[in-house]
Amino acid sequence: MSTQNKNAFWSLFSSVKLALFLLFTLATTSIIGTIVPQNNPPEFYIRLYGAPLARFMQTLGVPDMYNSWWFIGLLLLFSLNLIVCSLERIPHVWRLVTQDNLKTNPAKLEKMGQREIIPLPGTSMGEAVAKTTSYFARQGWKAAKRDKDGGTLFFAQKGAWTRFGVYLVHSSILIILVGAIIGSPTFARKFFHAPNFAFKGSVMLPEGKATNFVYSSQNGREIPLGFTVRCDHFDIEYYSNGMPKDYRAKLTVIDHGKVVLQRDIEVNHPLRYKGITFYQASYQPYPSFIVRVKNKKTGVEKKDVIPAREQIVWKKGGASFGIINMQNRGQIVQRIKVWFTDNQGAPSEFWIEPNREAVIKRPSGDFLFKAKQLYATGLQVSKDPGVWLVYLGCALMLIGLLVAFFMSHRKIWAFVSEKEGQVSVLFAGSANKNKLGFEKTFTAFIDKIKGLAG
Repeated sequence: MSTQNKNAFWSLFSSVKLALFLLFTLATTSIIGTIVPQNNPPEFYIRLYGAPLARFMQTLGVPDMYNSWWFIGLLLLFSLNLIVCSLERIPHVWRLVTQDNLKTNPAKLEKMGQREIIPLPGTSMGEAVAKTTSYFARQGWKAAKRDKDGGTLFFAQKGAWTRFGVYLVHSSILIILVGAIIGSPTFARKFFHAPNFAFKGSVMLPEGKATNFVYSSQNGREIPLGFTVRCDHFDIEYYSNGMPKDYRAKLTVIDHGKVVLQRDIEVNHPLRYKGITFYQASYQPYPSFIVRVKNKKTGVEKKDVIPAREQIVWKKGGASFGIINMQNRGQIVQRIKVWFTDNQGAPSEFWIEPNREAVIKRPSGDFLFKAKQLYATGLQVSKDPGVWLVYLGCALMLIGLLVAFFMSHRKIWAFVSEKEGQVSVLFAGSANKNKLGFEKTFTAFIDKIKGLAG
C-alpha cells in the first residue's frame, strides 16, 4: 500500500466527523431494534408485517439485529475509528503532560489571563526564592524551580493526567464492545463453534420436573447446561381481580448427582450457577393437581400429580379419591370438589380451596387431604461470559466522564525577579478547562499568599 493510501486511510478513521456519523447510525438502528420485536419465529414477522417485508427483514437480520453482520460491522468500524482517533491524539497530549514548563519565557507570564504581582520589599532574592517555595508548599502545590533570565522561575501543576480522561472513555467503550462480542450467542455459534459458550434460551419447567438443557432463543435447538435444574415448588399470588400479584419458584441445582444449590427465585431475583443465570420470566398453569394425602391412623402418606376427573386408587392408604369438579377464573382454579372414599360407607364429597388442608373423617379413620394446581415456571436462561467486561467498561466510562467533564489540568508559574532594587514575584496560571473554576482557585491561592506576605 502506498504512503498516500495509508495517509488517506488514517485521515478517514481519525476523523471526528466519521465518529459522529457512526454514532448517529448506531443510535438510529438501535431504535429500530427496540421497536421491532427481537428473536421471534418467522411466522411472527409474516403475521405482523406481511410476507414481502418479513423476508426483507430476515435478509437484513432485523429479527436478531444486534447480532446481525452489518450491525456488528458498524461496531467494528466505530471501534477502529476510536482506536485511530486515540492513537492520533495521544502523542500530542503526552507531550503536553511531560513538557518542560520551566522553559516558559517569563515574558509570556505577563500576558496570561490569570496573573498577579506581589512585591516583597526589604527582601533579598535568596529570601524571596525561599518564601516562594514555602508559598507553594503550604498550599499543597509541589513546585520545581530553575534560574532563568536573571531570576528564578517556579512551576507547579495539578491534574495533568486528567487530559487522558477522554481516552479512558474511549477505552471503556472498546472494553464494552469486546464484552458484548464475547457474550454474543451469534459469535459463540458461528465463530467459536461453541453454542454453549454464550447463549440465551428458555425452558418451561413443571413442578417436580428437572432438565439439563434449555432451548436456544435463536433457533430453538437444545443447549446442554452441564448440570441439572429441578423445579421443586411454584407459588403464585393473585389480586382480587384475578391478576397475578407475585410468583416465585424454588429451584434445585444438581451437579454430578449432588445437590449443590437451592434457591427461591422471582422476578428480578435470579439464580446464578457456573456463569449461567436463570430468570423467573413467566408461568403456565396446567389442568392437573399436586395432591398430598395422609392416613392419620397408619401414618402412610402419598404425594402425586393427578389429572382432574380421574379416580386414583391408593392401596397403601386404603382409599380412593379424585377431583371431580373445579371452579375457574380463566385458567386459575379457585375451588376444587373432591371425591374421597375408604370403601366403607358412602363416599365423601366436599369443596376446598387450593393449598388448604382438609380433615376427612371416615369409618376407617381420619385422612388429611391437600391439593394445589400444577404450574410450570417459565425460565429465561442466559450465559454471558463477557458481562464482567461490560461492567468494567461501564465503571471506567463513569470515571472517564467524571475526569473529562469535571476535572482540569491546572498550571501555576511564579517568577522571582529584582528590578531597580525591588524584589517581586509574578504569579500566573492557566487551565485547559473550567476557566471560571480555575479563576476562583487562582484568586484563593493569591489571597493566601498575600496574607502570608503580610
